[in-house]
Amino acid sequence: MSAREIATLGGGCFWCLEAVFDDLIGVQSVESGYSGGQLPDPTYEDICGGDTGHAEVVRITFDTAAITYAEILEVFFAIHDPTTLNAQGNDIGTQYRSVIFYHSPEQKTVAEATLARLTAARIFDRPIVTEIAKAPQFYVAEPYHQEYFERNPRQPYCQYVVSPKVAKFRKQFAARLKS
Repeated sequence: MSAREIATLGGGCFWCLEAVFDDLIGVQSVESGYSGGQLPDPTYEDICGGDTGHAEVVRITFDTAAITYAEILEVFFAIHDPTTLNAQGNDIGTQYRSVIFYHSPEQKTVAEATLARLTAARIFDRPIVTEIAKAPQFYVAEPYHQEYFERNPRQPYCQYVVSPKVAKFRKQFAARLKS
């Protein structure tokens, strides 16, 4: 029996995460947005300075009969650097932090177990700094941020940052791609 579940993840610019998760079998929708801060109803301009406490995140709705939360996290840890505090590449600030916002005690357990497994396996050269926290309010980003990579593949940031991440993902997870 299939059920819908939500995952909320931050790992740098939400354009990168959205572009990857859109291609994953079992993912029904991906929305870019903001979560984890103090300011209600923030805008992109509000969060850009890093003063509101929000992270750029994606809210992923997925079919648990087609993909598990653990598999979502496997992709998440493969497509960003969880060892850099408040940064991904040249994107620097708390809004670009690595964060898992869990929606249930089960998701918290899976996230903690995944983090422990990756740490024990020494997959990364440095300690993982990914925050695991209860999902706070999610605010949908402005319409121009939704499906940004799909609509703007020739934009320089998309060509030099998003496209390589998508290509790496597609190669590493070829068997899990939507056709």
